Amino acid sequence: MTFAAPIPGSFRDPAGAVHDWDGKIYRTVSRCGAKAYETVRETGFLDQMIEQGRVVGLREVTSPAILSAFPDAIHVLEHPRLKYISHPYEWCFQQLQDAALHHLQLMLDALAAGLTLSDATAYNIQFVGSRPIFIDHLSFRPYVEGELWLGHNQFCEQFLNPLLLSAVCGISFNEWYRGRLEGIPTSALARLLPTRARLSFRMNAHVFLPAMLGKGNQSEAVARGGQKRKGSLSRMGYEGLLRQLRNWIASLTPKDAGATVWSDYADGNTYAETERKTKRHVVWDFASWTRPSVLIDLGCNSGDFSATAIDAGAKRVIGYDFDHGALAAAWKRARAGDLPFLPLFLDAANPSPTQGWAQQERQGFEARAKGDAVIALAFIHHLVIGKNIALHQAISWIVGRAQTGLIEFVPKSDPTVQAMLAHREDIFDTYTVDAFRAHLSGIATIENETAISSSGRIIFEYRAHAK
Repeated sequence: MTFAAPIPGSFRDPAGAVHDWDGKIYRTVSRCGAKAYETVRETGFLDQMIEQGRVVGLREVTSPAILSAFPDAIHVLEHPRLKYISHPYEWCFQQLQDAALHHLQLMLDALAAGLTLSDATAYNIQFVGSRPIFIDHLSFRPYVEGELWLGHNQFCEQFLNPLLLSAVCGISFNEWYRGRLEGIPTSALARLLPTRARLSFRMNAHVFLPAMLGKGNQSEAVARGGQKRKGSLSRMGYEGLLRQLRNWIASLTPKDAGATVWSDYADGNTYAETERKTKRHVVWDFASWTRPSVLIDLGCNSGDFSATAIDAGAKRVIGYDFDHGALAAAWKRARAGDLPFLPLFLDAANPSPTQGWAQQERQGFEARAKGDAVIALAFIHHLVIGKNIALHQAISWIVGRAQTGLIEFVPKSDPTVQAMLAHREDIFDTYTVDAFRAHLSGIATIENETAISSSGRIIFEYRAHAK
């Protein structure tokens, strides 16, 4: 019998681990986590949250054949496989905000049931379409009257501080968060906030005072001689703290959250209305006959064509864009329509790597961003002209997302490319439609070409050659 090893990102919790084994997702419960899990299970709280769609489902395994693969486990739970795993540093402001509110409301409801959460990591939240869902059942444990919220510092670093960085300082959190997987340090945020922020009670309670006291720092633990922080917080005080944070976070908006370069692209681009309709028609036809389980939308912008693909039969869409305003608009569209659409932040020239402990803990873009189909509309010129990526490399990278797809070629004569070249030397002699066609036909069959604008924009439909 082959024993099932934990997935690389599941090793920090002594209460249990997650395993991807025999095509299914299992969570083992260790001896040290069994009592807490059993107590939580008996309250019926997990069943209630699962029924409401707020916590991922579970089924306790009883099959001896499966249990034998996990000989050290006290319990084995089977979970539904989530279709896509995203990371907090790939979320837009509003997604992180929704995840934070989901976490806080779950804590409040857990407290009402006599339970609490042992940690407050943002990685315990995923999105099913546009809905946040909590994925770590073993984080729940019985509440002890008078206990402090030991996860406060973690919540601040992984939820609150990144949001404040954007809301108060006008700095996007994505790159910093990706570079420090534990989130934005409270001490660093305190140094960035303006002096007037010290007049806020909430800023003092959650940022300046913890930064001054070195809350959560190793140096503070050494100074205490390794003793745990002492104190008491009544249940009413605990609930009040959570509600205060919930209301504060719900009120935050990104600083200078007006229109960005691409956020109004769907309504204000250089296409005439007839050309926009032609483009939608091409996407509709493509999605209606491919009906992909997962469609990758590179340069999804506000989600206009993602929504078209979903209407035409795509079961879910994972969208990527680098413009925060566009992502906010896409997320608003996904939430308003309850769409199976997850827009994520991506710098295509520097995508999320596989990183963390042993460079395996958080899986990178390349391993996750695979679909049944891909659309890359008004995208490739941003790689070639904007980032100096060789045309053939950009084409191969896009085709590597899925066996079939749509790629739009935007020629130099187009006003958008002319604007990109206005303040730089044109060194792109090989950026031509003939070169594009030659490179694409070398690795794929070109199924169709559709001219969509008088400036020479063409959408190529391809099917990659068998490897």
